[in-house]
Amino acid sequence: MNNNDMYTAKDIQVLKGLEGVRKRPSMYIGSTGKRGLHHLIYEVVDNSIDEALEGYCSEITVKINKDGSVTVRDNGRGIPVDIHPEEGKSALEVVLTTLHAGGKFSGQGYRISGGLHGVGISVVNALSEWLEVKVKRYGKLYFQRYERGIPVGALKIIGETEGTGTEITFYPDKEIFEEITFENSVISHRLMELAYLNKGLKISFVDERGIPPISEVYKFDNGIVGYVNRLNRSKKAIHDVIFFEGVKDNVSIECAMQYTTSYEEDIRSFVNTINTVEGGTHLIGFKTSLTKKFNDYARKFGKLKDKDGNLTGSDVREGLTAILSIKMRDPEFEGQTKTRLGNENIKEIVSTFIKEQLDDYCELHPAEIKAIIDRSIKAAQARLAAKRAREMVRRKNGLEGSSLPGKLADCIAKSVEKAELFLVEGDSAGGSAKQGRDREFQAILPLRGKILNVEKSSMNKLLKNPQITDLIVALGTNIGDDFSTKNLRYGKIIIMTDADVDGAHIRTLLLTFFYRYMRELIEDGRIFIALPPLYRLKVDSKDSYFYDDESLEAAIKELTEKKKKFQVQRYKGLGEMNPEQLWETTMDPQTRRLIRVGIEDAEEANELFDKLMGSDVELRRDFIRENAVYAKDIDI
Repeated sequence: MNNNDMYTAKDIQVLKGLEGVRKRPSMYIGSTGKRGLHHLIYEVVDNSIDEALEGYCSEITVKINKDGSVTVRDNGRGIPVDIHPEEGKSALEVVLTTLHAGGKFSGQGYRISGGLHGVGISVVNALSEWLEVKVKRYGKLYFQRYERGIPVGALKIIGETEGTGTEITFYPDKEIFEEITFENSVISHRLMELAYLNKGLKISFVDERGIPPISEVYKFDNGIVGYVNRLNRSKKAIHDVIFFEGVKDNVSIECAMQYTTSYEEDIRSFVNTINTVEGGTHLIGFKTSLTKKFNDYARKFGKLKDKDGNLTGSDVREGLTAILSIKMRDPEFEGQTKTRLGNENIKEIVSTFIKEQLDDYCELHPAEIKAIIDRSIKAAQARLAAKRAREMVRRKNGLEGSSLPGKLADCIAKSVEKAELFLVEGDSAGGSAKQGRDREFQAILPLRGKILNVEKSSMNKLLKNPQITDLIVALGTNIGDDFSTKNLRYGKIIIMTDADVDGAHIRTLLLTFFYRYMRELIEDGRIFIALPPLYRLKVDSKDSYFYDDESLEAAIKELTEKKKKFQVQRYKGLGEMNPEQLWETTMDPQTRRLIRVGIEDAEEANELFDKLMGSDVELRRDFIRENAVYAKDIDI
């Protein structure tokens, strides 16, 4: 029998109903981890937002119940409950059990919608252990329950009511998700964002799991202008928020933008309130128009001469915070998670709209435009200086024949995935690490003192810092426009600092550097934090190591009860360990403890770095005051 005879019609499996969703959930919600879990809520909320976009919904409530389930309630029209003419069952059941079913395809139910594919609510149903829906229509309250996407009983009337609306409560399926614990900070952030994007819409969030329960209300009458102000609250703005809104070729466009003294750009784009984190044609149109118009204005005002080159897009966008929100019919998103817009005609529509609005603004506010141009020209000058500095760094690199940094004790391994680079605080600890390491695959780069706070520094200043340049050369990635992981020399970059305040500060400065200038290394899971022990407990000739007070106290209590003699050593720094101890506790892959640094939500991380490492002392003080109660006391 050949292989063709073994592969027959019986091997073709047909997944019916929602079976395909349960078989391959990541195709529909991105993952079965935390991000996918929270995506369930967003899919349900997006249906309520669609009602708001049509003008039928003014209030939405999201509640995490005590049992961990989630309830989403709105005062929209309510999902239709009458019998579907083709399916022979209620429209509600069709929507909840059929992929690609909804009021977004005919164009009659929704003119503007974020839910293009019509799979959202049915996917949530399929991936929930149970789901209950209540609909207010025709003065009646309708109810139906589902378990893993299958209806348990028919749709029924359970009472009379006033008004209209939909309420959906679901409990994620433990068979699908790695964990089913929702994080209120993640949810509240998205709900607040939606409230900014839908001016005047009231969104309430309640978490009943804690004591006392958390309750927040988001409603912003100034819309995305308030959003930009919020994003820039830790930055120094050089003008008031510029706001444009209007309709161009049946596309509703809103744009709020403000320049700051920051070196970072923060541009967020949305289509029908969906966060297009990967951008798309609308964002391309915005950036193209912005760059062209500011070059025109720079020459118009004599800021750029004929012999001067044009400002680049990065020059024009340095220090810019902007929100671009468009609402349109029939958006073509790439992928079910809707992260990039693909409609080609939108690029020219947005570009033309921004050109027209900027021209009007320039006529009325020439001083602000000149301030922005001056800001962009300084960015261009810094870019050229940084380019010269990068070329200098490249000459220091092995690519030009020069040696690696003198302080670097490199490893023998040629395989990037096997090689590890330890960034070690201080020459003393660096010396111990060099002696204790396995030189086959472990490299050591000692760092003397605290590195530059890159949050407050330009690229030009950054590249004049010897510690930063040594790190860049050691990694082999270069930086800025020349950054690439193609020549990365180490698969793991491990930050190893003392377990005290100074060590934590150095660790934070390094993480800030990686986040701002080498974020791809974090996203690829290559940045780690080493956890050295706090104590050594010696009993007879045997050493044990402890990483927290609780475990040490438990061990001491046991030894005391047994009347055994012991010695305790508190490590104040890595330099107090001899090479053998440092290897055994912190460097040996078999026994060491490492924390992988990740970016679950780059947006929140961006705001936190702004707040904690930026120039606004008062905002940082307020954050510490508000969150100090959650900090755990440690003996340093």
